[in-house]
Amino acid sequence: MNTMAETKPVPSDASPTPAPPPLLARAEVQRIFYPSLVAVLLIGLWQWWVTAFEIPRFLVPSPLLVAQTLVADAGLLFGALFTTLKITVFAFVCATVLGVLIAFAFVQSRIIETALFPYAVLLQVTPIVAIAPLIIIWVKSPTASLVICATLVALFPIIANTTLGLRSVDPGLMSYFKLNRASRLQLLWRLRIPSALPYFFGGLRISSGLALIGAVVAEFVAGTGGTGTGLAYQILQSGYQLNIPRMFAALLLITVTGVLLFAAMAWLSKWALGSWHESEANHG
Repeated sequence: MNTMAETKPVPSDASPTPAPPPLLARAEVQRIFYPSLVAVLLIGLWQWWVTAFEIPRFLVPSPLLVAQTLVADAGLLFGALFTTLKITVFAFVCATVLGVLIAFAFVQSRIIETALFPYAVLLQVTPIVAIAPLIIIWVKSPTASLVICATLVALFPIIANTTLGLRSVDPGLMSYFKLNRASRLQLLWRLRIPSALPYFFGGLRISSGLALIGAVVAEFVAGTGGTGTGLAYQILQSGYQLNIPRMFAALLLITVTGVLLFAAMAWLSKWALGSWHESEANHG
């Protein structure tokens, strides 16, 4: 009798490597693909509408014409963008420093916060176009006056968010610190500031865009001409000359700049908080 031992496969302990998810299933790809798809569809619809109905260029220029104008007037428009961006960055830095210092003062004393916070709110709700002419008259330097106007617009989110974050500490941790006789400086540095960082970076994301808005509005009010003019002046001049494609190109630069500023603040928040705070660590 011919018997042969049956050979059975030896089970492997190593589990197979899971297949990578499809490209469109990745969160980081979706955050870029879907907004880009919507933008392409809207731009295509815009181009079709202008071409099909023969809309005059002095009413609504086509996206292709706006792109051609952006390339043709690149020297003028990007020079104006640099001026506006310089004012925006200066105002954003000033608003961040002043807002953090004011928030530190508010958190040290309820009396100080109660006495001064309404004036911060008053500053926020006052239209910048109402006080910008006074600032431009009082401050001799055009650049300094524009920076002050933009700073006033961007200041309140830093104050409000940072103050809220400094107040939002865990009661148990606060009791523990007080039980160990921690000083005010230790409470601020070791407890309040780490708790306030997510709120602070949220304020930065809002304030960066407001600084750009404040710079553009201040340029509109100032109406400065000649060399060293910003994008707002180019928009005004384009409107006077009925050069609507250049106006749209300047608006496009302002929009893209605002998006890039927001993205930069979001990246900074991810970099600072991603390794330890749940507001960023849980995001793919």
